[in-house]
Amino acid sequence: MPGTLEWIAQNGADAERAESIKAAVSADESLLDAYSQAVTRAAEQVSPAVVNVDVRQRAASGGSGSGFLFTPDGLILTNSHVVHRAARINVTLTDGRRMQADLVGEDPDTDLAVLRIDAPGLTPVRLGDSRGLRVGQVVIAIGNPYGFQYSVTAGVVSALGRSLRARSGRLIDDVIQTDAALNPGNSGGPLITARGEVIGVNTAVILPAQGLCFAIPVNTAKLVAGRLIKDGKIRRGYIGVGGQNVPIPRRLVRAYHLPVETGILVVSVEETSPAKCATLADGDVIIRYGQHPVASIDDLHRLLIDEAVGVHSTLTILRGADLVTLEIVPGESPARVGE
Repeated sequence: MPGTLEWIAQNGADAERAESIKAAVSADESLLDAYSQAVTRAAEQVSPAVVNVDVRQRAASGGSGSGFLFTPDGLILTNSHVVHRAARINVTLTDGRRMQADLVGEDPDTDLAVLRIDAPGLTPVRLGDSRGLRVGQVVIAIGNPYGFQYSVTAGVVSALGRSLRARSGRLIDDVIQTDAALNPGNSGGPLITARGEVIGVNTAVILPAQGLCFAIPVNTAKLVAGRLIKDGKIRRGYIGVGGQNVPIPRRLVRAYHLPVETGILVVSVEETSPAKCATLADGDVIIRYGQHPVASIDDLHRLLIDEAVGVHSTLTILRGADLVTLEIVPGESPARVGE
């Protein structure tokens, strides 16, 4: 039998340990409560701006997705792939109102589109700044997966600066990766912070993987939406070449102190194209556009933005073992003229 002093010391230690455990549990519960309240508050703030987008195609088929109001006069952001080639677009608000929407413009290369509705009493979202995102930050997705309207999921920012191939074939840069669950029908819905600010437009999931979901950053969406509202489309430069990424011989990289070790091998040049006018030929390897190194086709795509259309620039190439600089004036992509 332990003595009285030993018993007091032993049970005193147990009491202290119990109090410590109780305090830790209480702290965990407080953190979970704070997390739950933050998600609830953010969802309540943004949900009134989230809409269901119902599409009817010309071939009598249809589909649906999500979108969100970003201005009080009825402008809606959604995905291009949700509304592409739609014959009719209907939007349903959280209060049950259903109305036809007009397509202001779309950009398949960033998978973004802007719609417009005419209705009173609209509540838009607050757009945040995606540059301030941090890996591990809590984010919330709201949308209409499989027709289950206004579903909320939460997760974290898994990675930043990802690249995602759009359905048009172009690469979308600086995509947000998240594990907030997305499903078909979530496309076009908002990805928001715990403060209720939109920092992304949900766009894709990798199936059958779990927790691999992606959103277009809101800063990209702001830029694209502004141009779609103004012009109805995004103009991108076109030079008229077919190419493939190839390594550059090490001796040439060293001899010319090149900033890249790969370039674009020209395999075809379209007649009457800017590339043809610049005397670009099959077998040339593009390594620089203006002052920017070009290591891949995606690098060139990034540089041929609408500001490049009609602007004189230089194209640095390897022609055999010679370093050659050509003058070129990109045109507007023929696929976009008249859209």
